[in-house]
Amino acid sequence: MLIGYARVSKADGSQSLDLQRDALVVAGVHNEQIYSDRASGKRDDRPGLEACLKAFRKDDVLVIWKLDRLGRSLQHLVRVVADLNQRGVGLRV
Repeated sequence: MLIGYARVSKADGSQSLDLQRDALVVAGVHNEQIYSDRASGKRDDRPGLEACLKAFRKDDVLVIWKLDRLGRSLQHLVRVVADLNQRGVGLRV
């Protein structure tokens, strides 16, 4: 199953998730399988990302619009991708 994640940095409404959601749908992700956050990528407490990561089963694929939507820290990205790999989950950017 394809599961999408989208994030905008500003929670004040000045940024929209629409472009990312549209790209995820075009990539084959169903709307109900798209998780999102309105928070800085530097924050560890992103409820949408936490729910997204918990939803995966073996052979699922995480689809993101751009790699920086998953996080800004290289260390965090490596940790998340390693965790996905151990769980048998793919990544499509």
